[in-house]
Amino acid sequence: MNKNKTPSIGYLIMMIVSLFLITACASTPSSSEAVPTMVSAENPVEMVNQLGGHIADARKNQLNVLSPTWYAKAESSYLKAKNDLEKGKELSDVQKYVNTAETQLQKAEEMAKISRTTLSELIEARNKARVAGATDLGKDYVTAEKRFLGLTQAIENNDLRYAQNNQKKLSDAFRQLEIRAIKEKTIGEVHTLIDQAKKEGAKKITPESFALAQEKLKEADEFISENPYDKDTMKKKADEALLMAKRLHPLMDQSRKIKSMDPEQIALWMEDTLYKTTRKLSAPDMRDQNFEVQVENILGTIETLQSDHDFMIKKVNSQQEQMEVLNQRIALLDKQTRRGKAEKDRLAAEKQFNQRYNEVQAFFDSDEAEVYKQENQLVIRLKAIKFPVGQSILMPGTYTLMSKVQRAIRIFGEPQVVVEGHTDSTGSDEVNEHLSQQRAQAVMEYLIANKTLPSEKIIAVGYGSVRPLASNATPQGRAINRRIDVIITPTVKPAP
Repeated sequence: MNKNKTPSIGYLIMMIVSLFLITACASTPSSSEAVPTMVSAENPVEMVNQLGGHIADARKNQLNVLSPTWYAKAESSYLKAKNDLEKGKELSDVQKYVNTAETQLQKAEEMAKISRTTLSELIEARNKARVAGATDLGKDYVTAEKRFLGLTQAIENNDLRYAQNNQKKLSDAFRQLEIRAIKEKTIGEVHTLIDQAKKEGAKKITPESFALAQEKLKEADEFISENPYDKDTMKKKADEALLMAKRLHPLMDQSRKIKSMDPEQIALWMEDTLYKTTRKLSAPDMRDQNFEVQVENILGTIETLQSDHDFMIKKVNSQQEQMEVLNQRIALLDKQTRRGKAEKDRLAAEKQFNQRYNEVQAFFDSDEAEVYKQENQLVIRLKAIKFPVGQSILMPGTYTLMSKVQRAIRIFGEPQVVVEGHTDSTGSDEVNEHLSQQRAQAVMEYLIANKTLPSEKIIAVGYGSVRPLASNATPQGRAINRRIDVIITPTVKPAP
């Protein structure tokens, strides 16, 4: 071997990153010597709530996997601070844990930056696999996830060489999981549905629809094989095939029903369907017109209601702006007398919060949601919200409940909202965390889409099964632990 050979570019890059890490570690105190970042807050409740928001943001930014050791330490310190607060301990005790947690979160963020730089290719492959649904692949995904945590922990232990040497092999494993997930979860379900429909006679009962479903499945399968990374087109084709396969059974059921009816019965059934819709919309009864006119009547009424809905949203926004102007005027008047202002504001805010709390409680039946106060926050524990098994789709049956949640949030103007997803302990931690995040995300996206809050005012966090309310040993306990919590924190404006 030539001793004068120029070092490879990869070797030089690894040495530069190693020097950066050594320099960072030399300038950062160890966990036992670290000087906590002091958090200035006279109100311990506000201080702990603020830390809880930082913990949620850190989890949302995946610090729990990019720097698992430091994140776990920070979360442990946060829970100790919260426990001390609930037990009414001294402010100094609470603040000690808060400051320690903030320091540990800062260290976690530093380690996460190194992980993002060192494992950029692997992180991208892992994210793509998770989006594709690889968390549902069970043992194979869990094994890959454990290997991923092993690499990020190696980075925390300053072993960059090990993390770099194993990145490519694990990236390939996640890419294989991604393709498998697409074919097994999406197209695999299409295969199952079509096979089942074929056994039940779909080829004879609904031949055109059956042929269309097979055609869409073939298109999707061939496209995925040839273009496994054209995610947008691939998803579109897979979704089309899945929809065509899912509609086979309803069409078969309806075809059998119609086959047993005479022409007048069919006409009356169609008329009754349109009439029920018309009544729900409070639209004119047009059963004396042909079916096309009745349908136009329904569509026109829906369009009118939508326009009215948009107008009401603009009106509410205008009222909120007027309230904001009024609050600003009140603030200017309050400046004239500062004595006792802090206590006065606190009492006023507490009174207003209690009034809103009582109002929100009245929105929900006892079997729909549990509403309670948590210091200066309001928690809506959605007991009645249900998702299909292993999925994160908000079904139409939940819309009435979600409408009440929207009203509850709007009572507080534009508060900060955290949507928490929780599961029971069935399945692996990785799958549960991903599923709970998807479900919380679905609720958040519904609220944003319906203009309940701007996106910067709401976040979704999935905790999986790590925060149970009851024992997972019984079906009743597991049902309690599968939940969505909507946590509302009213916006408190600082005193001038």
